[in-house]
Amino acid sequence: MSVRRSDNAHVTVRLTPDSAFNQSRLMLDTASDEGQRRLRRASDNGSVRSKPSGSYAVSGFSRTLMALAVAWTLCAQAAAQLPLEPLKDSGQGVTAAYEGWFRNPDGTFTLLIGYLNRNQKQALDIPIGPGNRIEPGGPDQGQPTHFLPRRQWGVFTVTVPANFGERTLSWTLVANSKTTVVPMGLNPLYEVEPFKDVANNNTPPVLRFEQGGSPFQGPPRRIVATLGTTIPQPVTLTLYATDDGVVTPDRRAGESPVAMTWSLFRGPGTVVFSDAKPALDKSTGKATTTATFSVPGEYVLRAQANDVSGEGGGGFQCCWTNVHVKVVVK
Repeated sequence: MSVRRSDNAHVTVRLTPDSAFNQSRLMLDTASDEGQRRLRRASDNGSVRSKPSGSYAVSGFSRTLMALAVAWTLCAQAAAQLPLEPLKDSGQGVTAAYEGWFRNPDGTFTLLIGYLNRNQKQALDIPIGPGNRIEPGGPDQGQPTHFLPRRQWGVFTVTVPANFGERTLSWTLVANSKTTVVPMGLNPLYEVEPFKDVANNNTPPVLRFEQGGSPFQGPPRRIVATLGTTIPQPVTLTLYATDDGVVTPDRRAGESPVAMTWSLFRGPGTVVFSDAKPALDKSTGKATTTATFSVPGEYVLRAQANDVSGEGGGGFQCCWTNVHVKVVVK
């Protein structure tokens, strides 16, 4: 096993026991209390059994829990040994964050992908091309071109065929003269369950664009709605959210079961939301805001709904929902 520091707030843990693991990389926020609480929960809840060889045998959800439990000890050692560089507001790069993959009923697989913009304040726009490409098959495979500061979880997906096998895709990003390349494939250690937390049966919030309309839940799959407006008129964005209300023992439910956030995903200009985090009506679950655009063109907006498990689902890839909405601005 080896531990190396990957940036000012994160440690990459590479786990390579004898036979069960080929390679596992885990990005852990050792600088935050929340990151440490997540690891403690994983250690408490994990299910691991030893094999005679000294490696480990795990299944399903337990693979992630076991890696987190082992990484807790390693990260504590690394945090004590490695100095932390001060966080910077701007000038840093962007790294793809491969969350993992899940199976689809038709036999295909879906890769769940986020990113880490290492800047505290600087949002970045990286057009599709040499500086923002997913290959092979790209450069455009639905990835964002607008990158918010810090960690953004599971913001888009790429579906690969049933015979994808041991092939990989690579997402290359160039920002502030810094290049990162992250491979993404079907390593068994990266299988995730974004539609249900098997530890407590929590599920992601459900979003609808009208009461009784089509439900959207979990990772984004495609453009789910197309709207239009003409400059300088804003476009109205309305969603209805419901949630199962499951609360883990170490968390408290807030006043609203769902927290909504709107952001720019792709587009030729800037977007200003009247309220990027609109409150939900307690009786209907309705949340409404408006978006105003700087220049004409086609934009993609991302709506994210988090339940009380919070950003990134507490590190377990469940339970939150993302939807992508296209807006054609004339």
